[in-house]
Amino acid sequence: MDASRNSLVMPLLGLLVEQPAHAYDLTARLQSRYTHLRVTHSTVTTLLKSMERAGTVTPRAPAQVEGRPPRTAYELTGAGVADLSRRVEAGLRDARPASIDFVLAVSYAGLLAAGQVAAILQTRLDRLAGEAVRYEGADGIPEVYMLETDYWRAVLTAEMEWIRRLTARIRSHDIL
Repeated sequence: MDASRNSLVMPLLGLLVEQPAHAYDLTARLQSRYTHLRVTHSTVTTLLKSMERAGTVTPRAPAQVEGRPPRTAYELTGAGVADLSRRVEAGLRDARPASIDFVLAVSYAGLLAAGQVAAILQTRLDRLAGEAVRYEGADGIPEVYMLETDYWRAVLTAEMEWIRRLTARIRSHDIL
């Protein structure tokens, strides 16, 4: 399995930035923190093995905790930290509007330098403004047949306004 394309990889790497953990702990924390994601223990275990093969995580020696069977905790490698940073940057810049990939990138934006985040979000804002122009009118087509354009225009407008507010807060050092 190629873990690089699974949307759970970024939050797994992000949780491992916080502290090394075993698959059961990671599964519980993902389920608790990201209720909008479908998370199973078997998926987490499979992804951890794939990430280990890719060199982004490394296993610790199995340890017994609270009388339970020994469990293998994983920790990030330097390559894992770099991979997470690349994923966050790419998600902030390139993810589709209103997508889970953008939401996950936002959740780990604090790992990047504030100025970098502001610049990436400005690039995203410029791109979204260009996309919004595509939804400005459907020449000669009755509105009832083009309701999705109004929806997407509203989604893009809301995301652009949110990015403007967040970028202003970053630049004023109110956040990040």
